[in-house]
Amino acid sequence: MPELARLDAGHEPALLRFERENRAYFTRFISDRGDDYFAEFAARHAALLAEQAAGEHHLHVLIDDDGTVLGRFNLVNIADGTAELGFRVAERVAGRGVATAAVAQICDLARDTYGLQRLVAIAALTNTGSLTVLRRNDFIPAGELQFMGKPCLRHVRTLMGVAAPAR
Repeated sequence: MPELARLDAGHEPALLRFERENRAYFTRFISDRGDDYFAEFAARHAALLAEQAAGEHHLHVLIDDDGTVLGRFNLVNIADGTAELGFRVAERVAGRGVATAAVAQICDLARDTYGLQRLVAIAALTNTGSLTVLRRNDFIPAGELQFMGKPCLRHVRTLMGVAAPAR
């Protein structure tokens, strides 16, 4: 059973493998991160961990039983009880409810562990999978915008009260 874990230094090799193996898949929905992202991955990973230690982000990976990274689920740009949610899952598990379940867990963590009150997420209008995950986790559409050159839909979820179960 996949487990959501807070990102740490030991995840670096598996996370890099996840990003490389799914690069072409991810670029169907978002802009490619470029070759420099992969060439400088170790430094970027260390910088993210430092930002997490400073309380700027809460970064997570979804790990399969064999140690394979199946997804990333991140709460970034934390300020005034609000964070931006970003997530991506491996192509081989897309459409199987993995992202929906992990986003539900992240929403609970955001509220119960990190004390956040609101999450904001952006998904490309062409990314029906992510739009479905957000809808199933009670995110409310809050307007269209352009993000990285693509038309997107901004979503908001208030985290006060009892967590809503993923559907």
